[in-house]
Amino acid sequence: MTDQQSYTLVNPQTGNLAFKLVNFTDNSYFDHVQRNNYYSLIWVRQGSGNARADFNDYAFTANTLFAFSPYQPFMFTPKDGIAGLALHFHPDFFCIHKHQKEVACNGVLFNNIYNPPFLYLDEPASATLEMLLTQIRAEMQNPALAQYELLISYLKILLITASRLKTQQQPEAEKATAGSKEPFILQKLKDYIELHFKTRHAAGEYADLLNITPKALAKITKAHFNKTLTDLIAERIIIEAKRELYLTNKPVKEIAYELGYNDESYFSRFFKTNADVSPQMYRDTVGFNRMG
Repeated sequence: MTDQQSYTLVNPQTGNLAFKLVNFTDNSYFDHVQRNNYYSLIWVRQGSGNARADFNDYAFTANTLFAFSPYQPFMFTPKDGIAGLALHFHPDFFCIHKHQKEVACNGVLFNNIYNPPFLYLDEPASATLEMLLTQIRAEMQNPALAQYELLISYLKILLITASRLKTQQQPEAEKATAGSKEPFILQKLKDYIELHFKTRHAAGEYADLLNITPKALAKITKAHFNKTLTDLIAERIIIEAKRELYLTNKPVKEIAYELGYNDESYFSRFFKTNADVSPQMYRDTVGFNRMG
């Protein structure tokens, strides 16, 4: 299906969206909370406003590139009109977990629990993205031999370019949002969450590991990440659960147990609270290897 505003590929096995390029000239696409079962890269080329993502608010200006994971809630409230391009792709089309060694965008563009879900595009990056999107648009308008492989190649270059730019911007972003370099204690907190999120689910346990009071740690965490420590722990658990639902056919009960939950029903409620859908629904709409 193509028209002047969008170009779409559909998965013939499921009938669901596989890959889509959309030109938008107003906020009608994003004026309500989105919870899509695919990845979204949204380039706001003109305008400014406020983005709400994961219940945090971020101001944005022109030439901002947003990156949202499946079922990550977001919406835009522009101050003046916005226009740009959106690229959506389903994990069946390209799974960032399977291709992490090739594109290294997981934890940078997507599934980053510590930093805002966007980056700013300078002139060279804008020119690169414009070139890639022009090639993608041309390929979708006139499909030919090995269309899937060519689109994947363009997408990989785009993801690598954006990931590199975000990692370059990160120190500046921390200074801009925090006013100073991230405290050493928060670097240790990140390390401890990564080491222990499967076995330690309570915020107080991390305060004990860091020899700081829970109240003091909560204040520092909120100031730097605009999230509670409980939110950070929950988001890290959910990222791992989603990865297992993406890539394996393990029963939900087994995934829950590996993440430190002996009660499958409790884990399923926890997952639905944080991901907006049940683990089984997530697997059915996003997960395990339905493309074979």
